Amino acid sequence: MSLIVVESASLSFGKKTLLSGLDLRIAAHDRIGLVGPNGSGKTSLMRLLAGVALPDAGAVRMRKNLRVGYLPQDLDVAGGRTLLASVLAAVPGRAALDDERRRAEEEFAQAEAVSDEARLLAAAEWIAEVHGDLASFEVDYSEHQARRILAGLGFTPRDEGRDLGQFSGGWKMRGALAGLLFQRPELLLLDEPTNHLDLPTVAWFGEFLRGYTHGVVLICHDREFLNEQIDRVVSLESEGTRQYRGDYEAYVRQRAEEEVVLANAARNLEREREKAEQFIERFRAQANKAKAVQSRVKALARMEEVQTLQRREVMRFQFPACDRSGGEPIRTHKLGKSYGEHHVLSGVELRVGRGDRIAIIGVNGAGKTTLLKILAGELPPSAGSVELGHKVKLGYYAQHHAETLSPQRTVLETVAARGDMSNTRARTMLGAFLFHDEDVDKPIGVLSGGERARVALARLLVDPGNVLLMDEPTNHLDLDSSEALATALTTYDGTLVFVSHNRSFVRRLATKIWNVEGGTVEVYPGTLDEYMDRHRSLSREGGAARPTSHAVASTAPAAEQAPPAKPAAPGRADDRRRGDDKARRRQEAELRAERNKRLGPARAEVKRLEAEIEALEAAQRERNLALAKPETYDNAARRQELLSAYQRDAATLAAATDAWEQASAELESLERAGD
Repeated sequence: MSLIVVESASLSFGKKTLLSGLDLRIAAHDRIGLVGPNGSGKTSLMRLLAGVALPDAGAVRMRKNLRVGYLPQDLDVAGGRTLLASVLAAVPGRAALDDERRRAEEEFAQAEAVSDEARLLAAAEWIAEVHGDLASFEVDYSEHQARRILAGLGFTPRDEGRDLGQFSGGWKMRGALAGLLFQRPELLLLDEPTNHLDLPTVAWFGEFLRGYTHGVVLICHDREFLNEQIDRVVSLESEGTRQYRGDYEAYVRQRAEEEVVLANAARNLEREREKAEQFIERFRAQANKAKAVQSRVKALARMEEVQTLQRREVMRFQFPACDRSGGEPIRTHKLGKSYGEHHVLSGVELRVGRGDRIAIIGVNGAGKTTLLKILAGELPPSAGSVELGHKVKLGYYAQHHAETLSPQRTVLETVAARGDMSNTRARTMLGAFLFHDEDVDKPIGVLSGGERARVALARLLVDPGNVLLMDEPTNHLDLDSSEALATALTTYDGTLVFVSHNRSFVRRLATKIWNVEGGTVEVYPGTLDEYMDRHRSLSREGGAARPTSHAVASTAPAAEQAPPAKPAAPGRADDRRRGDDKARRRQEAELRAERNKRLGPARAEVKRLEAEIEALEAAQRERNLALAKPETYDNAARRQELLSAYQRDAATLAAATDAWEQASAELESLERAGD
């Protein structure tokens, strides 16, 4: 059965037609990826499916009582309640049931105080009814599950009690996503959900979605994430909306095959037309060929045009050649950054070698953007220093740059003003970023987020420098534009340091990883896959020592490195080296043993508490079911026993949940220490 049926839907904004005669059916277990360039109508179609917008023509029909969950790219998340409370309140009806339970219990206590049997019986029946409703509700929407989702999205147990309004915009969006996942709607509509997530959270979220049993419609610029989640593509193409079975890779393959088939058919038809026209022209005047000529004329009239696929325009540009910098463009010395008592970075020692392509990863809030801002000179360090090398010229692209463009200036004025370039050259450059004709005269204020990001990239291209620092450059770009940017950066001959949650982007570009965690930076000289494989291997080995965050990794040319120390006598050096290795192995073994000694009990405690919570929740459900039965109230002693046990275990369950949160946090800290 279809959840939503879209029939001949059309939608326009001003003179631009976004959707025309669209027909689409979404079934209960469909997993659909919406693809197309920025401005093609993906978000508008998502809004139609969510019911927050109406088509200009046609209809969007939803199944009766369909539960739809919609996460837009931009959402105004209000405060006024705690994070956990906001997630629990995301499911309609819970607050009303909790309020009714409190009123029923108060009524029971008052009736018991005055020994009013009739009133007591009525209150008990009321409690039973409410607890029956709550039992059913708790099976589907337990507080324990809400906490698990929040933990998966990167929130700590301490965050659960904070007012939602105290969080930053990105974390508010995570809170909204948590509420949406907790609801488990029958159709989940997600518009760029990974924009505000870090790499570890993207991995958890991807796993959660793969186990989601209801319908999903997804817009995402991360090719890898999209491939993992979908089995059908709805593509907004130049010739209209098309649908393809399979993931994004299958769509690209089918689209290419279709393009070849139609192009060949068009060429064959053109050859047939030319032959027919040549025959007609050659034998038009010959009476004995009149019948054959007439036959060719009729055949020519019956020939229909083959509608070939229109290639979608994609950003295509290259970074200009840049001046050669010194061998070590950036170096930090005991770098630190604090906000009051909160230490974001502490004693960080880093070296950037000429030609490095470094991806900065880590959980949100660890200090990735802070580190990049300090390197760019936009934020002063609290301690230590940043030293720029010989002939270094920095280029910096930040997430907020696209939002700080003057809304009154036109696209052309914004780019031409950078470097005092001519309008002709600026128009040529903007054409590479998909701004043509009257598009260049649009005010910045009317552009979409993706269009503003393209303008900011065009400005950067005018003079990118020879050391390029980029903070989430693929945010607000469509998938094609993200890949075009990655392609352009592979030709950049300077040094690149960037923050990104886009796994495809990181995998394609990074040759070195900086992992920001706990105020320090772990340096790994390799790709993202090599880095992840290494940590999985260390985890399996049971706690091999992780390289220190202050370790310095230099890729400066050998001639620029410090000269080696004078070697000691071979025999003594070998003995000393063996002794050092033996001492190091002994120390590592002791650390491993100590960690494992604490890790085992910590894991056992978490597992024990989880089992206890599950047992308590199961017991509470059984009591709720018993209290819902009318015969329970014929036995006053049994009724009182159930009510007393329920109230006792409610307190026990709350205490066990608090203990589980603390034990889980301690276990996570131990596991991180062993990574």
